[in-house]
Amino acid sequence: MSNLRGVILDVDGTLVDSNDAHAEAWVEALAEQGVRVSFAEVRPLVGMGGDKLLERLAGWSEESPEGTRASERRREIFEKRYLPTLRPTPGARALLERFRDRGLRMIVASSAKEDELGALLKAAGAADLVEERTSSDDAENSKPDPDIVARALERIGLRAAEVLMLGDTPWDIEAADQIGVDTVAVRSGGWSDDDLAGAVAIYDHPADILAHYDDSPFARRR
Repeated sequence: MSNLRGVILDVDGTLVDSNDAHAEAWVEALAEQGVRVSFAEVRPLVGMGGDKLLERLAGWSEESPEGTRASERRREIFEKRYLPTLRPTPGARALLERFRDRGLRMIVASSAKEDELGALLKAAGAADLVEERTSSDDAENSKPDPDIVARALERIGLRAAEVLMLGDTPWDIEAADQIGVDTVAVRSGGWSDDDLAGAVAIYDHPADILAHYDDSPFARRR
């Protein structure tokens, strides 16, 4: 029997096709604050916490007046312009239903803020399937620091060996690895296999995992 008892879920790029939208919103918000960065500069940073992204792109802390204005404006742009257009990644809901039917506990570990996370889960078609979640509001440090993933593990009361992380970025893999959790990665977030090399398995998207479920780490984990 598999000793797998739970799955820690990323959302952006994993369950909902939102990474490009996040990047575009950051480009626009920073431009309004006088910081000109390209989509190509921002896109590889999506998935880490907004505090870290701001520091890298603008040299601002999230608590500074400039950082606060940029973060708030990014949220406004994302929610009004991009959120209504978002769609689930292929097979997102069906894969979560398979996890549920197999008796696996699910919890979200996302770099998104709590007030945005609910809307993202709704866009992913997963709001009614995943009740437990952790966000950047629950941790002192955002991804790729392990705090959010560690908090999720603590909240569902399982050991690292009893769970897998499902994510789409190198930041998910790095965060999970620091607390001994293996990651199954999907390419739907836009990263290459080289970027995701630390994962124990890589699939195109959730539907690809579902199509090969019996041979996946979710079924074979011992």
